[in-house]
Amino acid sequence: MAEHPQDAALQVEQIYTGCLAHGAYYVRSAGEAVLIDPLRETQPYLDRLERDGVQLKYVLETHFHADFVSGHLDLAQQTGAAIVYGPTAAPDFAAHMAADGERLRVGRVTLEVLHTPGHTLESSCYLLRDEHERPVALFTGDTLFLGDVGRPDLAQAATGLTQHELAGLLYDSLQTKILPLPDEVTVYPGHGAGSACGKHMSAETVDTLGHQKATNYALRPGITRAEFVQEVTAGLLPPPAYFPANARLNKAGYGSFGQVLTQGLTPLSPADFQLVAESAGALVLDTRRPEDVAPGFVPGSVNIGLDGSFAPWVGALVQPLSQPLLLVTEPGREEETVTRLARVGYDQSLGYLSGGPAAWQQAGHALDTIESVTAEELGRRLAADPATVVVDVRRAREFADGALTGAVSVPLDALNEQLAAIPQQGPVYVYCAGGYRSMMAVSVLQARGWRNLINVAGGFQAIRQAGLPLAMPASEPA
Repeated sequence: MAEHPQDAALQVEQIYTGCLAHGAYYVRSAGEAVLIDPLRETQPYLDRLERDGVQLKYVLETHFHADFVSGHLDLAQQTGAAIVYGPTAAPDFAAHMAADGERLRVGRVTLEVLHTPGHTLESSCYLLRDEHERPVALFTGDTLFLGDVGRPDLAQAATGLTQHELAGLLYDSLQTKILPLPDEVTVYPGHGAGSACGKHMSAETVDTLGHQKATNYALRPGITRAEFVQEVTAGLLPPPAYFPANARLNKAGYGSFGQVLTQGLTPLSPADFQLVAESAGALVLDTRRPEDVAPGFVPGSVNIGLDGSFAPWVGALVQPLSQPLLLVTEPGREEETVTRLARVGYDQSLGYLSGGPAAWQQAGHALDTIESVTAEELGRRLAADPATVVVDVRRAREFADGALTGAVSVPLDALNEQLAAIPQQGPVYVYCAGGYRSMMAVSVLQARGWRNLINVAGGFQAIRQAGLPLAMPASEPA
């Protein structure tokens, strides 16, 4: 928690969640507090409020988020705090639409609303001023990141504007609302590296505005509106499939997280697990580590491991958000699984397999398996049959930076659209960077009937170390 020297009673805490590359913020002064862009689960925030003996006055939202479901509704219900958006937001629930330039008092400090359309039309930043009205920090949401700015293509359908028109609005917002602020203002962005909300975000999560003016390509001196629009819209990848549904939930509302958690934490015997799976049409989601899944799992399961970018990959591979889910987890990680699913709008967790795969097997049910081979063994098999199919499920940019010679690129996030590229006859070897994504891909395909897939343990890293022939960019030797 950072204290600002201008006001020792003012404290700002960044609450960073790595798997979503998301920053929420807790600001308190003189017995009052605000939360900015909070995640779905509210108890950690309530614990902070109780610990500090302060009253939550506002829940500030920078915009309708697409990459996660905010905790604004539950927090307002639990604390009486007012939900605040900038101009033009118009959510389907009670909230305060702050005017551009409006100042919200919290203890001895204020937060000034800066309407900064561009990422979305309602996007706003919050400028924190100390008790002497001096600007000390700027909470930028998805308007300004460290090293980047928010992508302008996500709100096209909702606004009727093109990404180029939205990028133009973003340029105006940055030039008129943010660049005039003092260099010493601390920038607290909504996301960091790894988020799909931008292209070139820094791994750092806090910076000064002055340093961003000097290093962020989108803020460089003299950049024209046309240059900005061209650079910000170039090279945008398709957004994850779950983004539009999350934005709708944040605007329209959602069910209580407490109810979601209670339902998801229902322990099920193997018999009940099977009954619920069949009656509800539930997908079995196995969140254990890939190396634990391969030797034995409930048939038809999809493996998306918790120890990775879990929620974004669920959003990319499991559609729609209303899909009923049954969970197989490592012991003790059931609540974490349900929570991380709910963060991105997957509220239909119906329970978990009590005792895991061992209980399933003890009840007389067979387990399925996934074959894995080392990179060295893959090399021997390719030497015996050079026509063997190998599929690379890394992102297209990773593939372009170097791949196994002859491998076919089928990025995992496009797997559902490119199923026809995966043969169902003859051995097909699947690899990613290190084994996390390839196990996801194999489990998804195996659940759909493929029985000829073999995972390459260790992925491209192991392939390279084993000295297998590589197709590399011309500037880099294999």
